[in-house]
Amino acid sequence: MKIKVNNKIQEIDENGLNISDILTKNKVEVPEMVSVQLNGEFIKKESFETAFVKENDEVDFLYFMGGGIIMTNKLGFSTKAIHSKFIKKDPHGALHMPVYDSVAFEYESAEDLELSFQGKKPNHIYSRITNPTVENFEQKIKKITDAFGVIALSSGMAAISNLIITIAGSGDNIITTKHLFGNSYSLFERTLKSWGLEVKYSDLTELENFEKLIDNKTKMIFFETITNPQLEVADINALSKLTKDNNILLVADTTITPLCFFNAKELGIDIEVLSSTKYISGGATSVGGLIIDNGLFDWQNNEKLAKDAKKYGPFTLLSKLRTESYRNLGACLSPHSAYLQSLGLETFALRVDKSCINTLTIAQFLESQKKVKTVNYPGLKSSPYYKIAKKQFNNLPGALLTFDLSSKKECFQFMNRLKIIKRATNLNDNKTLIIHPASTIFCEYASELKEQMGVRETMMRLAVGIEDIEDIISDIKQALEVL
Repeated sequence: MKIKVNNKIQEIDENGLNISDILTKNKVEVPEMVSVQLNGEFIKKESFETAFVKENDEVDFLYFMGGGIIMTNKLGFSTKAIHSKFIKKDPHGALHMPVYDSVAFEYESAEDLELSFQGKKPNHIYSRITNPTVENFEQKIKKITDAFGVIALSSGMAAISNLIITIAGSGDNIITTKHLFGNSYSLFERTLKSWGLEVKYSDLTELENFEKLIDNKTKMIFFETITNPQLEVADINALSKLTKDNNILLVADTTITPLCFFNAKELGIDIEVLSSTKYISGGATSVGGLIIDNGLFDWQNNEKLAKDAKKYGPFTLLSKLRTESYRNLGACLSPHSAYLQSLGLETFALRVDKSCINTLTIAQFLESQKKVKTVNYPGLKSSPYYKIAKKQFNNLPGALLTFDLSSKKECFQFMNRLKIIKRATNLNDNKTLIIHPASTIFCEYASELKEQMGVRETMMRLAVGIEDIEDIISDIKQALEVL
């Protein structure tokens, strides 16, 4: 029997061979990570044993780094983060994946190089596309989240932009809210709109309005699990039902509530995007972003990707990113940053617990202060989002709070008196950081728009770290005394 495997004729004496047999005969490495096509159509992994080949059939298999189903055990979050094994064993037995600061990789033969470029061998060809240290970081995230695929990028904004331009094109639309991180709003209004993508806005708390905006050109609903800096909490189950009923993607920016805060897959989030610069980096040492595909969406329901979905099935998004958007825009994460963030994962849960406990204590203290006009934190019982945050986020409603004083002048006086808390713009550092959002992240927007976005001149944002709580509160107390 003659069949064609990856465009090469093979003569096989046996009959009754299935896809698993073909992969074994061709010494396919890590078959769980391979996308297999039989006569141009994707074959699911669970069908490998029942899909038989016959005369003149064509079998193709391709590797997409960061994707595929790798069986994970029932170990806890931190145990997985610390003990996840390398895809390929380090030749020296290193306990930490080394930093592969190499742009290119050598091959034994021209044939190996050709197959690697075609995606038919699980090798790295150029570090703008894949790199061993970056792949190790991606696989750690994948095992922790039980996602289908993960791609690590150079920043959180790179993750959002790469995803959206892969999913939607000119004439399409996405639905979101104006209560967003300032740079995300800028991306939507100043970049994507100029490329012909329509962005529709609605109130996150009024889902019936979201539904009214959906039409046959809508590709996704995009939201932040906890909005920054407004600290609104979305009803994720309700959003998931809405998107599933309309066969569109639910995309969540989970930067404020990443990984161990909640199970995004169980709540029906199709794709997560987040800034790994924040909690994951372990102390603000590196910039990075992640696209996490939970494997829930049928890509044949996306008009732009339907043709690819027939061939690549659940690997469709990874395929488009690796061979187009991610590769062509050059948004790769550096190996050194991937190394630092892999280390950060090992202490992630410890730092999250400490910072969330600190945040609640500070929020409760601020509520007791007469000079503080309002305090906004989803972990407070006074918050309108307390119940939904507690339900969704395992009693971990983030380490970000906002509070208001009487004026912008008072805000600046308060900030200038701080001795331990740093005046800096970042989230989830080990250090506690403070900014005045209206004059920093949102400074380029008109007053009317800032009001629509829930950004007040009297508001400050506190990103709480892991210092001793008594010292943070003492610093806040002495700064309030001068007002």
